[in-house]
Amino acid sequence: MSGTVYLVGAGPGAPDLLTVRAVRLLGEADIVFHDALIHSQTLALAPQAQKVAVGKRCGKHSTVQHFINKRLADAARRYRVVVRLKGGDPTLFGRAQEEIAFLTEKGIATEVVPGVTAALGAAAELKVSLTQRGVARTVVFATPRVAPGEPPSNWVPAVLAADTAVLYMASRDAMFVTAELLSAGLPGETTVAIAHNVSLAASSYRFGMLKDLPRLAANLASGPALIVIGEVLRLAKWRRTAEQLGSWNDVLSKIAAGSSS
Repeated sequence: MSGTVYLVGAGPGAPDLLTVRAVRLLGEADIVFHDALIHSQTLALAPQAQKVAVGKRCGKHSTVQHFINKRLADAARRYRVVVRLKGGDPTLFGRAQEEIAFLTEKGIATEVVPGVTAALGAAAELKVSLTQRGVARTVVFATPRVAPGEPPSNWVPAVLAADTAVLYMASRDAMFVTAELLSAGLPGETTVAIAHNVSLAASSYRFGMLKDLPRLAANLASGPALIVIGEVLRLAKWRRTAEQLGSWNDVLSKIAAGSSS
């Protein structure tokens, strides 16, 4: 009799964005196979579970997918509750289908527990709706990145067809992304943002235009980043500029006050 493998979404990073079901399963887990960037406080919600890191990170050593599949199946034959903890939502760029298909073939029960994907976490932090009446009725989540041997991603037409686009795993390829979109006809003045370390204390957002994207992506610190494209960002850009101007005016006021005393 085998256990159940739960593919659980850990959200964009902040532990308090986990679902109630995710927290319950972590508390019941016998073993947790987790991605590389899962927050330590999230892992602490499974105090009795064995923790196994199986993360995949761009440019770094990572665990081969077929090996992850086998380890999940082996664990399900030994334990009642096996949690595969994935950043964001398991079904969005998380290779969930490969794991589900392998486990189903082996006769092992699976369950998917949704999580907050990073695009929605970024929208929440920016206080921007990815859809807006009169501005944006369509949204696309895409990535230009594909595994070796896979056909190219058809991401460019998808971005052009949508009012708002969020590109995952694309910040390291900002120059390529910019060139492809400009050559496809997207105006260089299109508003863009890079969302870095979404939902964490170290989160940051850089705003600009599509033609500025390589500069915005330069020298990003470690951590996941998204590229957001679309006119829905204009309000957030203006708000952030106003906040920065407000802070700068405070500094000038303090300097002026000090010089007059």
